[in-house]
Amino acid sequence: MPKFQNKLVVITGSGTGIGKAIAIKFAENGANIVILGRRKEPLEEAAKELQQVIDKTRSNAFVKIFPGVDVSDEEGVSKMFDELKKVHGTVDIVINNAGVSGPVTCFPNAPINDFKSTVGIHLTGTFWTSAQAIKSMKAGCKIVTISTFFTEERPFEQRPYRFRSPYTASQGAKNRLAEAMSWELTDKGITSIATNPGPVHSDRIYKTVYPKAAAEFMRVSGFESLSPEDVEKVNNDILPLLGEDENTVKSGIAKAAANIAKAKSITSEQDIQKLSSTITSLLTKIQQIAEKVQNNTSKMIADEQFLSQQQVAETVMMLCDEDIAKILNGKVIPGDRVFYPVKPHIACSIPETKSDYNSKVVLFVVDATEESDVKRVEHLAQNIENNGGKTVILISKTSIKQAGEKLSKFHSHVMDITSQENMRRMLNTATQKIGPVNAVIYVTGKLPQVSKLVELSRQQWDGLVDKFINTPAIVLQETLGRFVPDGAKNPPLFKDKQGTIIVIGPDMPSGGKVTGMERAKVEVFRGALRPFATTVNQELSDVLKSKIRLHLILPGSIDGTEPSNDRILNAVNFFSSGKAISNSEIIYYPDETRS
Repeated sequence: MPKFQNKLVVITGSGTGIGKAIAIKFAENGANIVILGRRKEPLEEAAKELQQVIDKTRSNAFVKIFPGVDVSDEEGVSKMFDELKKVHGTVDIVINNAGVSGPVTCFPNAPINDFKSTVGIHLTGTFWTSAQAIKSMKAGCKIVTISTFFTEERPFEQRPYRFRSPYTASQGAKNRLAEAMSWELTDKGITSIATNPGPVHSDRIYKTVYPKAAAEFMRVSGFESLSPEDVEKVNNDILPLLGEDENTVKSGIAKAAANIAKAKSITSEQDIQKLSSTITSLLTKIQQIAEKVQNNTSKMIADEQFLSQQQVAETVMMLCDEDIAKILNGKVIPGDRVFYPVKPHIACSIPETKSDYNSKVVLFVVDATEESDVKRVEHLAQNIENNGGKTVILISKTSIKQAGEKLSKFHSHVMDITSQENMRRMLNTATQKIGPVNAVIYVTGKLPQVSKLVELSRQQWDGLVDKFINTPAIVLQETLGRFVPDGAKNPPLFKDKQGTIIVIGPDMPSGGKVTGMERAKVEVFRGALRPFATTVNQELSDVLKSKIRLHLILPGSIDGTEPSNDRILNAVNFFSSGKAISNSEIIYYPDETRS
């Protein structure tokens, strides 16, 4: 009997690429296959291939497609699993594979809606697919999540992936979510494993990620006579030309030149010809950089070979083996094979720094979960004001009631901090009425008390994603817009600009009997913020050449130590002083004692 005979396997994002390769591998081994995705045509083509495999193996298995199902869509995913449970009973295996490239650009230039969409597909899609599948699972069933090697090596070592901030945030959280689910599903006998395949031969890498990254390098400084905004417009026209025949490329370049000429009111045929020549050179340069990125990555692999999609599929199927799954439950398997030189970007001790906020304006954005969060903000704000600074505190309307009451002694407002327009307006108002903002501090608050993440309603989960991922991104982007007006579209303006942004939290649980499950839940959201902060900082320092820094302070420790607000204050003092600009350690654990 084939190894997975009579097993029902659900694979997200399975119309093409790695997802389809995984589906074929399971079909070869007798499984019933459910494939889903947003586009109907690729799924129908994949279903035909899968049926041919099934006919060849004579397994009598079936293929079922669910077109138009976006994994981030609550209703679509829920209805799919309701139907599967009703018709087929148990779902034996779920492969969380769906993903998108997301915006490939410096964070200041990444539209927040695109940021949220990327997080929604990668992270929320994984969560909701898993949470709904569990309702149809029994002991022995498995969840395998595919993530990326460009996130966290471990909580004390980060990999920046410039131009991919929403991708790294969601992937880092996804790794930690796979771990958390293994704790939460032990009583049901369901295993949860993640695997990071690393670079895989695919159109997404060769036709999207590498070329877009190369194009972003060119946009940052402009190219020849083209401004950064010109380059961005041109890139939208010419990137699809890579790999096309000579006539298509020539025609596409001529069209791109005509579009730029029209926007600039250029009518001279000679000048338009010069634009065509410049755009041709730009496309050549983009292709050269993309190939260089690919080559450099391959040089960090022993055999210099990216994995094939079939090899990834083989790995995933092995992880679903009964014995192997039991051994690896809760693990994130680093299958990338890439020897990637990484700075830790993390410190557990920093120099004692005296408070000096003379004439500085510090704006707090607070989403308080508990009274201890409010006390922390009080402690920090009072110290800043006692040492010559001015503070403004924006309090989330979802904060506990005590936040508005106890912080009213400062210049404070209760508002919807999830609104980008609100944040922009309040930053502008603070600047006009109090003075230029020197530092912005976002206090996430603690993780609310929840029994298990997998038992959360979709509304509760979305609230956590907003609190710990999307809202920090909004605050950061609007702050950067205040520090460097028009910098998103004109990156050279960032050079040498100064400013400090600090995210504090969420805290590790404290107390004498902190369980692994409690730690794992918090790590999902800390796991999003670490690679996000590391990636954005590399862009701010190495790409944009600015002196603006985003710092992340993660209170508490793995042994349950009660967080110290004095140590947090010292970290805020140090980061606000500007002395940390030359440091690569932009993430700080004030209550850990490891070096």
